[in-house]
Amino acid sequence: MAKPITKIEKLVLTEEEEQERTLQEMLHELSKNVGGVKETMTLLQELHKSGILGAVNHLVEAKEDVTEIAVEQMLRPPVTNAINNAMAAAGALTDINPQTTEKLASGFAKGLQKAEEGLKEEKKISMFELARSLKDPDVNRAIKFSLNLLKGVGEGLNEK
Repeated sequence: MAKPITKIEKLVLTEEEEQERTLQEMLHELSKNVGGVKETMTLLQELHKSGILGAVNHLVEAKEDVTEIAVEQMLRPPVTNAINNAMAAAGALTDINPQTTEKLASGFAKGLQKAEEGLKEEKKISMFELARSLKDPDVNRAIKFSLNLLKGVGEGLNEK
């Protein structure tokens, strides 16, 4: 009968042997990915020629300074105000019906077109024409919409 194993010897590599093993593994991986390695080398050469690689290296070396500057810029009141305003606007837009927004944008575009046409006519409008325009269904609809909009804005401004 065979003797039972009582001692397991662990193979300990010297530093040189470990480096040689690592180098062989790297060469094996490189040989499996020759195309990718060549493309990467070409990319690095182009980045170096254009100066981008140097700029990126300097940026990485100065990462703490760059981070400090970026944080300082982000904490400036105009930037924080812009971020807060964008978040508030995004929140408000989520409450609005998209069909209403589409109608309003379309109506606004038509209104701008009509306004531009009206500017070409250098004719003054009389009080009688102004009063008569209230009977126009389109004008009446826009005024009613505007008054309701103003009412809603006033109610919103009154909330605490």
